[in-house]
Amino acid sequence: MNKWLKIILINCLSVVWSVNNLQAQQVLEEVVEQLVNNDEENINRWENLYEELSDLRENPLDINSATKEQLERFPFLSDKLVENILYYLYKYGPMLTDKELMMVEDMDIYTCRLLKSFIIVKQPEKNPRIPTWKNILKYGKHEFSTRVDIPFYTREGYQPFSSEYIQANPNKRYLGHSFYHNMRYCFRYSDKVYIGLTAEKDAGELFFAGKNAKGYDYYSPYIYIRDFGKIRAFALGNYRLNYGYGLVMNTDFSMGKTAMISTLDNRTRGIKKHSSTDEYNYFQGIAGSIRLTKQLTADAFYSYRKMDGIVDNLFITSIKEDGYHRIPRDYEKKNTFTNQLIGSNIHFDGNHFQVGLTAVYNVFNKVLKTTDRIYNRYYPRGRDFLNVGANYKLYLKDFTLMGETAIDKDGRLATMNMIRYIPSWKVHFLAMHRFYDVAYQSMYARSVGEGSMVQNESGFYLGVEVVELGRFNVSAYGDFFYFPWKKYQLSKNGTHGVDGVVQVTYSPNDKLDMFIRYRYKNKYKDYTPEGGEELTLPYIQQKGRYQLSYSPVNELVLKTSVDVVHNAYQQKEPSKGILVGQSVGYKFKTFPLQADINVAWFHTDDYASRITRYEKGLLYSFSMPSFYGKGERLALNLRYELNEHLIFQGKYACTHYRDREVISSG
Repeated sequence: MNKWLKIILINCLSVVWSVNNLQAQQVLEEVVEQLVNNDEENINRWENLYEELSDLRENPLDINSATKEQLERFPFLSDKLVENILYYLYKYGPMLTDKELMMVEDMDIYTCRLLKSFIIVKQPEKNPRIPTWKNILKYGKHEFSTRVDIPFYTREGYQPFSSEYIQANPNKRYLGHSFYHNMRYCFRYSDKVYIGLTAEKDAGELFFAGKNAKGYDYYSPYIYIRDFGKIRAFALGNYRLNYGYGLVMNTDFSMGKTAMISTLDNRTRGIKKHSSTDEYNYFQGIAGSIRLTKQLTADAFYSYRKMDGIVDNLFITSIKEDGYHRIPRDYEKKNTFTNQLIGSNIHFDGNHFQVGLTAVYNVFNKVLKTTDRIYNRYYPRGRDFLNVGANYKLYLKDFTLMGETAIDKDGRLATMNMIRYIPSWKVHFLAMHRFYDVAYQSMYARSVGEGSMVQNESGFYLGVEVVELGRFNVSAYGDFFYFPWKKYQLSKNGTHGVDGVVQVTYSPNDKLDMFIRYRYKNKYKDYTPEGGEELTLPYIQQKGRYQLSYSPVNELVLKTSVDVVHNAYQQKEPSKGILVGQSVGYKFKTFPLQADINVAWFHTDDYASRITRYEKGLLYSFSMPSFYGKGERLALNLRYELNEHLIFQGKYACTHYRDREVISSG
């Protein structure tokens, strides 16, 4: 296809494909809502994905020079669509405009609209070279951001108490001020070189005082290099790891069970920088990945870090993951033990198959022996842990086979295997089986499952996704799971359950899209009636969501959503709830200001029927509040771009309750 023919086709295509008019922030919200709303139990794990997508929104990817690894960073692109984009660029040459995305085989309107918000179109260099350090320093970009959160109400932990009361009850009052503060600095050159520092002070923590006399409670320094000659990735300082399908190593986000069936297995693997404020899911040390050949890469990593927890003599009885140091008791748990980790990965990426091998050994300076509970009998215990796993992906025409199998030092097994069938670009089928031994132990494993650990679970997942005329997208899955041993709030062995979702998305053009989703989950849970004995009963959760997004003009985005919840133990009184939300986003033409207002009304019976929803925050700020009881929510966001170098953002949020005067514990 020559360039003139491409121009003619693009002009013809523009008759039915209008200019993208949704702000990239709004598209980012859509991606997060689609992925996170089905995984509310593990919301905190999505901060890293949100930060990465926020970074791509602020620094779009040049589609004409994109690599396979770069395209795999987008969670809404299937591996087949990634291959089709690369093939299009190889066969027809660089794109002249982002309208050409719709000419890529298997591309639908909805996915195209999502992708357009994270890319730009440039003409590639004729003879690209490895950049010199002189050019990196000359053309690199410095970015500094800082955020302050100030509450307009007083929590009990900040109430003025007498000195006698504070001395007698030291853990009843926070040591620091009530404001939250963080700062981020990053020097970057394209997406190849990153040098940065993230610092954070949580509300209630000391700041340049007491035990935090040096400033912030948490620092995350990092140096990260990617795609630099034979260096695939290199990290010094804080970093994250993700290999295979997470049965051995995954401190990154996990796709989990979502309505996006075609992207369930798609995620970037390897070494990443850790620049977020997550104070637990990272490593500290050095990691590197080298391309031995075009298809073969080898990774190695080492980490040494101090960790929080309770230490009783020679034993670690609990690990503290929240990162809070607000009261004297928190400081007693800070940096009480150390963890060292060493490991490697070898990965071969061929034309028709991929295979990888991961080995990880980590050791504590004390013996991990968590406090005995009936549900945690098989939780990781000991001083050292060894895990080895092999992952694979095999392409057979319309079929793709993929999975991972791992063992620990005691020979306990964890395995997950999937088969994908794509008879046409309109239809995707996915079947997955997983078996996680009741006693499989891995400190840093995280994968698809009903539980939060790769342990004590087996299941079978079946999903289908259908795209009709590029406008309708129908997806559904059913997950059938079994727990051999007891779990938290589940005192019965051998329980089973089912989790299912049906979602219909309609996107007639890039101005309008809507979806409706229904989720049903039935699993056993302990129930104690008032004045009675504890029972184990089926607990049925039903959730529905409808969302409509409409952009009548380029500068205006309207979004309406309705959430409903119906939860109940079998043959018991249900807990119900509803939330209606409306948001309006507007970007002024003649003034560099963007304003977003979000209002919501909620009415739920109690905490059991709480409704969790994504709410727009500041840059790199992930917000997913929960609402229960009766009341309203108001959130106002302003973004003012003074010039190309300086941006001010502000958010005001208020929740008004109609059924209480006091929230939380006081």
